[in-house]
Amino acid sequence: MKPIIGVIPLVDVERNSFWMLPGYMNGIIAVGGMPIMLPLTSDPKDIADLLGQMQGIVFSGGHDVAPSFYGEEVLNDTVATCVPRDEMELEVLRQALELDMPILGICRGIQLMNVGLGGSLYQDLPTQHPSDVCHRQEPPYYQPIHAVTVDPESGLGRLIQKDHLQVNSMHHQAIKDLAADFRVMAVSEDGLVEAAEIKGKRFAWAVQWHPEHLYPVDPDHKAVLEAFVQAAKEYQMKT
Repeated sequence: MKPIIGVIPLVDVERNSFWMLPGYMNGIIAVGGMPIMLPLTSDPKDIADLLGQMQGIVFSGGHDVAPSFYGEEVLNDTVATCVPRDEMELEVLRQALELDMPILGICRGIQLMNVGLGGSLYQDLPTQHPSDVCHRQEPPYYQPIHAVTVDPESGLGRLIQKDHLQVNSMHHQAIKDLAADFRVMAVSEDGLVEAAEIKGKRFAWAVQWHPEHLYPVDPDHKAVLEAFVQAAKEYQMKT
């Protein structure tokens, strides 16, 4: 059986709906996984039951993480949050780490994981970290917009065997104070954390960019998805 990968739902608050972009699903399918979109719930027992049926979790993009979860007030009106989703993801993260289940965070995912591990965020990069580097590009999203420097000793560095990687970028928040259990794998030209891994876990990676748009045109980004699904297959064999 293909490993089942749970994907955190995207939430449209105004339309009171849950939805999903095809890139998240198609990217997992393309590398041998079977993705399913999860319901929005923060009930610990329901989450435990869900995780018991899958072998990996994708923390997808979406709303800003509510600043209250890292001890701050909302900075300005650019910050758009969805607290029920934050509550769900923090519980999913806690349980998935206890299980040592493979995790991949994308965009908001790296931010949520950093907060869940005790770190903080820049709430609005143009205000708090102005830069000439474009972090919020226009379509098409399969075209990279800036480079990142990759730590050759990190999981990502060992995987792609390159010091630099071209990435796309669609975010206005980013890691500010790095959580103690996060290890930086890549940084942008203006010093932002662009990829990190959780220490001591079989596979708990997060990237600030969007490999679900890049995997059809760039083998390095497809390799990230492949490594995640391979870890899920290994987890499947051991559980």
